[in-house]
Amino acid sequence: MEDKAPIISFREADILNGEATVIYGLNMEVYPGDFVYLVGKVGTGKTSIIRTIIAENPLLKGEGQACGFRLDGIKEKDIPFLRRKMGVVFQDFQLLMDRSVEDNLLFVLKATGWKDSSEIAGRINEVLCAVGMERKAHKMPYQLSGGEQQRIAIARSLLNDPQVIIADEPTGNLDPDTADGIMKLLTGINRDKGTAVVMVTHNRQIFEKYPGRVMVCHEETCCEQIDEEVIDLDLAD
Repeated sequence: MEDKAPIISFREADILNGEATVIYGLNMEVYPGDFVYLVGKVGTGKTSIIRTIIAENPLLKGEGQACGFRLDGIKEKDIPFLRRKMGVVFQDFQLLMDRSVEDNLLFVLKATGWKDSSEIAGRINEVLCAVGMERKAHKMPYQLSGGEQQRIAIARSLLNDPQVIIADEPTGNLDPDTADGIMKLLTGINRDKGTAVVMVTHNRQIFEKYPGRVMVCHEETCCEQIDEEVIDLDLAD
């Protein structure tokens, strides 16, 4: 990895949740092709790291960069361009319920500058095929199961060929079998396309079954676990 530049990096960064510091002195690097888990109890700053990466939370102390943008002092006008280089997947899917799957994806493409209708149609078909949902384009989100909605959310995250997928508890609202399918999809994208993934999870079984780098958030720190034994935390607490 020495010859690669990190997609995401933090150096002695303090991570905020509102005005409160939840993690002090974060040092973290995510490289192309990495699969990185952020784990820890509720309230230890995992989602706050995600929000800092996407420039939703400010970085006021320390250094940080994501997809070529400095996070410390990023200008408001640059934030949409930063986010176009990422795909973001949420626990609650965040699909637009008043329009079809196809129109959900169309909305994102138009919002990010796509204009050619044939290119738009082709890209929508590509990402739906990538997640096994090519036959669901004309369905409304409420007609889909939770697992299918999450697959659509992952398809949405792929639209602009992101350098990294940021996934905040993407299996949190799913039953174990459906969650397993989502993990196979994410790890397959990571393996086959080389897209980096940064994923928040409480589920120990997931990161034990689908190995990756593990960053443990605990007592206002977040450090990489470098041995095989996960710190003894009740992650669901």
